Amino acid sequence: MHAFNVNPTAAAVAAVALLSALPTAHAGLYLKSSPVVQVDAKNYDRIINKSNHTSIVEFYAPWCGHCQNLKPAYEKAARNLEGLARVAAVNCDEDENKQLCGVMGVKGFPTLKTVRPGKKKGKPIVEDYNGPRTAKGIVDAVVDKINNHVKRVTDKDLDDFLSTKNDTAKAILFTEKGTTSALLKSIAIDFLDVIIVAQIRDKETKANELFGIKYYPTFVLLPGGDKESIVYDGELKKDDMVKFLSQAGQPNPDLSTVKPNGEKKSEKKDKKDKKDKKAAPKSAESGSETTSAKSEESTDASSPAQKIVEFAPPIPAITDAGRLTEECLNPKAHTCVLAFVPSAHGEPAEKALLGLAELAFKYARAQRYLFPIFEVHHDNKASESVFKSLGLLGEIEIAAINGKRGWWRHYEGDFTPESVEAWIDSIRLDEGTKNKLPEGLIGEVAEKPAESDTPTKGAEPTPEATPAAESKVPKHEEL
Repeated sequence: MHAFNVNPTAAAVAAVALLSALPTAHAGLYLKSSPVVQVDAKNYDRIINKSNHTSIVEFYAPWCGHCQNLKPAYEKAARNLEGLARVAAVNCDEDENKQLCGVMGVKGFPTLKTVRPGKKKGKPIVEDYNGPRTAKGIVDAVVDKINNHVKRVTDKDLDDFLSTKNDTAKAILFTEKGTTSALLKSIAIDFLDVIIVAQIRDKETKANELFGIKYYPTFVLLPGGDKESIVYDGELKKDDMVKFLSQAGQPNPDLSTVKPNGEKKSEKKDKKDKKDKKAAPKSAESGSETTSAKSEESTDASSPAQKIVEFAPPIPAITDAGRLTEECLNPKAHTCVLAFVPSAHGEPAEKALLGLAELAFKYARAQRYLFPIFEVHHDNKASESVFKSLGLLGEIEIAAINGKRGWWRHYEGDFTPESVEAWIDSIRLDEGTKNKLPEGLIGEVAEKPAESDTPTKGAEPTPEATPAAESKVPKHEEL
């Protein structure tokens, strides 16, 4: 094996050149309402590098299939880490971000990096994240890298701790645990240089008797000086604990006071109240949406405010046994979602099919990968045997089937798009129980000529790659 010396500057320039050649027509993956913080080259240094908190940053491109597959897990990780660490994303498809992505050594998508504060302000420690692309894997890795500013106090050093910086407020968690939680670490970071946060074990009898601790955990605030200690009587939740400590000093304006979209928590309600007071709809020039979806062109040039209302096309129906085998029931077929309904439909079936159609349309507009969804009639000979072999009994049933891996999953719940989408996301994240497909359900499909690979009319074309959670495809899409 030969060793090659690579000039870092040349590599960065090459990466920037490659990124500059990428298309820029796609919008970002994450909406403003997403728990993932959207960062760009202008605010990266302020939000990430100079933060007291640990961050994980995804460098992505909207057209990247692996990035789209990662999105549900990444957003779930962001929700789980809210208030503890920052989960951010940089769209490398934007011209303004390409130099940043190049300097950060991004050579494939998605690239994830953990960033935690170093000894010098603004000079963080940056490491590649190469762990599991699951919410749990990401959360565990980030929690492990949260800096610990919590002091461990024992009976031996209690007097020194209490006498040090007597005028400075102190907060102590009395606990039975020997480890320090991510919650307490994050609070110590919020109040860094404002309130000293400490932890004392239950076995430290002198300290526990001094404060009269009778149950665990107990959180105590020492406001400083000669002021009496205050015992916290609420739940161990971040917002409530921060509010409690705020009577002795204000937290640093980082994760504790700023929401993912950049608004301060106190501002969010004010903005909502102001919005509610505005009865008249906004004009088209304000960028608001008054219809179910945006349209690039107006139906009347003289009325620029008029929008075209887009309707979700119905999901394709399969009424032929051969096509059902070809699409979903063969050894090479990836995950399919089948909606079993009676051929006569009826109102409940129509409602379920409409919800699925709207879900598929939502993903198609956002250029996100979604499993192909088909309507099949359980009273039709083409699918009746499949319906019975899976043991389905309801008038309306939804099942996910993966012929290649030989498993299926039954949907149990109402037929709202939100509920079905949560179920589909759980499949993408490889969560939940899978059932083994019955013997004989998967059949062979005849070889087709090359030109027949064209997507079926009426169905949304889907990427060839399977979801990352259930395939062994590479974790990156190379530039």
